[in-house]
Amino acid sequence: MKEKIMNGLQRFSKAMFIPVLILPIAGILIAVGNLFTNPLLIEKVSFLDNPVTKGFGMILSGSLVSILTNLGLIFCVGLAVGLAKNKKAEAGFTAVLGFLVFINAMNKFMELQGILVASDSLSGTGQTMVLGVQILDMGVFLGIILGIIVAYIHNKFSEQEFNNAFQIYGGSRFVFIVLIPVIVLIAILLTYIWPFVQMGITSLGTVINRSGNFGIFIYGTLERLLIPTGLHHLVYTPFLYTSLGGVADVGGQVFEGARNIYYAEIADPAVKVLSESVIWDARGISKMFGLLGACLAMYHTTKPENRTKVKAILIPAAVTSFIAGVTEPIEFSFMFVAPILFITHSLMSGLSMVVLNILNVRAIGPNGFIDFLLYNLPLGIGKTKWPMYILVGVLFFILYYVVFRFLITKLNLKTVGREVNQEIKLHSKKDYKEKTSEGKEVITNNPKDDSSLGEWIVNALGGVTNIKSVDNCYTRLRLIINDVALVDQDSLKNDTAASGVIIKNNNVQVVYGLNVTKIRKIVDEEIMKQTI
Repeated sequence: MKEKIMNGLQRFSKAMFIPVLILPIAGILIAVGNLFTNPLLIEKVSFLDNPVTKGFGMILSGSLVSILTNLGLIFCVGLAVGLAKNKKAEAGFTAVLGFLVFINAMNKFMELQGILVASDSLSGTGQTMVLGVQILDMGVFLGIILGIIVAYIHNKFSEQEFNNAFQIYGGSRFVFIVLIPVIVLIAILLTYIWPFVQMGITSLGTVINRSGNFGIFIYGTLERLLIPTGLHHLVYTPFLYTSLGGVADVGGQVFEGARNIYYAEIADPAVKVLSESVIWDARGISKMFGLLGACLAMYHTTKPENRTKVKAILIPAAVTSFIAGVTEPIEFSFMFVAPILFITHSLMSGLSMVVLNILNVRAIGPNGFIDFLLYNLPLGIGKTKWPMYILVGVLFFILYYVVFRFLITKLNLKTVGREVNQEIKLHSKKDYKEKTSEGKEVITNNPKDDSSLGEWIVNALGGVTNIKSVDNCYTRLRLIINDVALVDQDSLKNDTAASGVIIKNNNVQVVYGLNVTKIRKIVDEEIMKQTI
């Protein structure tokens, strides 16, 4: 049972990336649109004061905000596609149909029950307009629920075929036939059930808000602690896209979730200061500053004869964390060989968010420095107080350095470059197990070129017949494997330049950092080549 739950969570977490990774792109483009309409910027850069660029900025920002007001549909389609085991495009098409059926079924049922409120006074009633149809306000949960249902029915019936005259009703058509009564029944049931869920969510949000800085500390700490499981997305996603992360009226429209709120506020020139809910997306402070201090501490505590090699390893990892917010190469270097450092890092990550909140900093900092610049500089200091974010970041850079250096030297932790008679490299879980069992010889990294890399990865995963599914998130190749005993972690790390391998039941995550999209394409092509 536990294994099934974990597998289900892993699949759900992977599928969430389809809609979740699109939204930051929309947010950055909204920020770019704001560049052309920002009054302060126009005042200082005179050539921006013309109707062409201002009109372009308004169109860009205004059109992308519509994504935020239709998150239910986006998550429904994204999850259905992500969870579908085959015929993913058909699953996405069916999800759109199912979404339309649901909102109209709920609207008609509510109309029959006489519980629809006046459409011009929906605020505070728990009802909203979705694609012009008035229903209960389920926010992004509507898309998540429908996406899971569509994917389940799709996976169960998409291969169902019939003979003779009924042939045309097989496959995805049969999925839709099965889906219609299910969706209508769920629409009716949720009309009764969802108001209680709304009350529960509101109560939970109230508890978190009343917990104040303690709630933020727990949030920030958990978001890092779950990194080894790959489930950390399940911590922050509800805060970014549901009422758990706050509710705000921006420009006459109600937005739920920290990220939705600040995206809308970026596009609204009338907003003078971002809402305090932006703190739920300030997770990048430890990525941009804290882990750099940790790297410096590891460098200063390495053996003098190893410093040149350690510097060559840590600098790229630190730059990746600072620029793009990809932290696994650093975190994996001490996560397993010195767990106390990882726990300390998680606690300080939560603490850094608390300090930002105490100082009332409203800067947007979800990942690395590129995002930080694109979001905050166009908005100005008054709207974000971004210099204070950097000041707090520098403070935690120092704090990380002092604490890490103290713990490494006091406890004699074997971080990179401090091992005895061992090849210098970033560590992984496998390395730790080998070391504690006085295991095997360590092989140096030897990445292959693109023409053979796919074959090396597939072979290291036990061959094409051992791979059930391939997916990826921001930094990791995520696979479901038939027999994990056939996975060669040494080969993945030493021959394909993976910086870490995580195995949980039949789920295998291989960390490739920002190259993961390219790696996924190479692996897909290799699997296709071997299965033809």
